[in-house]
Amino acid sequence: MQNSKNLVEAQHFIKNLTGKTKFVISKNSRALGLSRQTYQYKLDNLRSEKIITNFTININPSILPINLKYVLLEIKTNPKEPELLEKLLKISQLKILDGILGEYSLFALFIFHSSEEYYQVLSAIDNIMAQSYFKKYHIIETIKVFKTNGIELYDNKIDPNFEIDSIDYVILKILQENQSLKPISTYEIKDIINDKYKDFLNEMNRQDISQSTIHNRIKKLEKKNVILNYALNFCPKKIGLKGKYLVRIKPKDPSKYNEIALNLEKSSYITDLFRIGEQHGLFAIVRVKNVEDYADFIKDLYQSDEVEDTLSSFVLDELKTYTNFVIH
Repeated sequence: MQNSKNLVEAQHFIKNLTGKTKFVISKNSRALGLSRQTYQYKLDNLRSEKIITNFTININPSILPINLKYVLLEIKTNPKEPELLEKLLKISQLKILDGILGEYSLFALFIFHSSEEYYQVLSAIDNIMAQSYFKKYHIIETIKVFKTNGIELYDNKIDPNFEIDSIDYVILKILQENQSLKPISTYEIKDIINDKYKDFLNEMNRQDISQSTIHNRIKKLEKKNVILNYALNFCPKKIGLKGKYLVRIKPKDPSKYNEIALNLEKSSYITDLFRIGEQHGLFAIVRVKNVEDYADFIKDLYQSDEVEDTLSSFVLDELKTYTNFVIH
């Protein structure tokens, strides 16, 4: 997958595998004008070359009754303490862990489903860092999520009258975390719940959850914009996206944060965009093919005449990936 033709083909395939509805080989192959056999052959090649890894979903951060909580963490580490990495990687709420260039050497993104979950993990992080060499870390709580994995949230508002319950939560968790290189079926979700969520079923005073219930709930979660899209994790570098940067942005006029963010989220370079409570109050994750693209991105920011300053960190190594973003 080195030449440009193969890179473009891989990107088209990943776009085809990402959408508002679940992957169905007959439908997806038809959209590319391929026979099922040819489509399956190309799909198997992407898998064998580890360009794609597993199917998943993206969940709307604005779910009710409790929004998902996105928390950023910067850590200064010593290269001689690999056990710190090992302990961090065991935290299930950790979605991204990057080695970065700068004052801090690690960047992490966590996603929590409740305040209680957040404070429990925060305590665990405090304990891990207490044993580190520098004991220096910086927790950044996000105030608002404008864009997640390439999806603009302004156009994906949640129905304010719809709240997910504990059964919905379990279904979402399985769809996000328990899929392999083959999309999971509602029958398989039923089996996972019956096998691994016995305590949950007991609490609900239920023996099981039927396949039809799971199917109907998923359809409702799609309709209510809780499930933002069906996606799959892939290796950005293997499809030509070789650069990843973390960018803090300070507007000239603090009263225009929301307006500037809504303009920024349209950028195809930005996969994730957050409002944070710091002087540089916008935090973006940026993906580019090369350093020239990043230079153009920064130049465009300043030429808009709305940005006073930016701070950039270059990602040296992606230690844990959360790469199911939309490719434009």
